[in-house]
Amino acid sequence: MLQEKYKELIEAAQKGGVGNLQVSETDGVLHVNGDAPSGAVKDNLWNVYNKIDPNFLTGDLVLNVNAGPTAAGSKLKVTTESSSLNIRKGPGTDQPVVGSAAHGEMVSLVSQSNDQWWLIHTDAGVEGYAYAQYLTPQS
Repeated sequence: MLQEKYKELIEAAQKGGVGNLQVSETDGVLHVNGDAPSGAVKDNLWNVYNKIDPNFLTGDLVLNVNAGPTAAGSKLKVTTESSSLNIRKGPGTDQPVVGSAAHGEMVSLVSQSNDQWWLIHTDAGVEGYAYAQYLTPQS
């Protein structure tokens, strides 16, 4: 049933070239795993998800698709006041925290999802969305 509900998202993953795509349903939750070829593909999956389930309220999908660092990914500096910057699974404060980046740490930009949330990758291998206000591009 959930595969039908999220059919558009699964098709977007297939069309976007998500590698190692795995779709499974366990205890009323659909799990979508894989490797996106770019941050733009990952961002598109989150946009499709938000369209099907606005603000991700039903909690019946786990989207675990990583884009990985891109060779051309520009460097960003974490410019919080003093605390660490939360890195989240999806673009929103309602999304679970998957890691953090310390004040002053350098991270790689995967994509600029929107004006508020950027997809980043840390040197420690954590990938997720961070609030763009606290990220400063480095030349």
